Amino acid sequence: MLEWKRRIARVVAVLSVALAAGHLVQNKAAQDQARHTLEATPEAIEPVAAGPETIKPRPVGAQLAPMPKVPLVVLAPPVLSQPVLAAPAAPDSAPKAETFAGPAAQACPVALDLVAEPAAMIGISLVAACHADERVVVQQEGLTFTALTNATGGLFLDMPALATEAQVAVVFADGSRATNQIVLPELAGMRRFAIQWQQGDAFLLHGFEGGAGYGTPGDVWAENTRSPSGLLPATQGFMTLLGDSTAPTPLMAAVYTYPADTAVRSDIVVEAAIDAATCGRELLGQTLISTGGKVKVQDLAVTMPECDAAGGYLVLKNLAPATNIAAAN
Repeated sequence: MLEWKRRIARVVAVLSVALAAGHLVQNKAAQDQARHTLEATPEAIEPVAAGPETIKPRPVGAQLAPMPKVPLVVLAPPVLSQPVLAAPAAPDSAPKAETFAGPAAQACPVALDLVAEPAAMIGISLVAACHADERVVVQQEGLTFTALTNATGGLFLDMPALATEAQVAVVFADGSRATNQIVLPELAGMRRFAIQWQQGDAFLLHGFEGGAGYGTPGDVWAENTRSPSGLLPATQGFMTLLGDSTAPTPLMAAVYTYPADTAVRSDIVVEAAIDAATCGRELLGQTLISTGGKVKVQDLAVTMPECDAAGGYLVLKNLAPATNIAAAN
């Protein structure tokens, strides 16, 4: 019990710093999903032929070995004062941009437009002339990452929808924000698994399709993302990488999209490289699972091996819904 209290205190401290900087992961006020903490323990440490601080790819064809499930420990979540996304604009009104009232608001209009794209992707178009070359935080149903506006205050990117009625917010450095919402019924026919982290707490997300091994065409990850397209076979998924690593205090995320049909085998694996920056400490992140257009958010705490294991990977499995696990057996 003492160890749990100490761990909760550490998580609260980390999130409090993020809140003060305006980086806190936010959920809709109406969202009633349960939040859990996944106490992830190493399922495997995979050595690679590399020096103490060098990580190299695994050999092509390396197979996933059966491993025990990651235990799910339900803890009382820390009480946090979280900002809430602004209410969606009325149907006959323009997207709402929360800025300072008065002449400044008139001189610096902000417009956030959302477009439905294939594969339940959201096209984001932001115009904010008074926020040029600025770090912003993009949020949607708990998914949070950083981006940088261009020299004219514009931002244009695509992101996966996590809810059929998705709310998107762009938070500026001064605390103001622009919000809008969009409906994507296509999302009901797919599943999404995301992991997000801050700065050095880096994770790798893999979607192994059809029993694929590392480095094969069926290994969907950062180096084999595929593109969201209507031409993609129904049995295949794709990966979306989010976040600008050059932004101050970057918030990063990876989202794997795969078919909702549980007969389609997709083994989801999360990894963390054991190196000088991560060994002997705790990594913090969050997983987000979208099924049937509904989102579940879970905190993830990973205790990394000591530095004598540098050069390997800590492998976490069974973080995806039980339907996926059953389909993989």
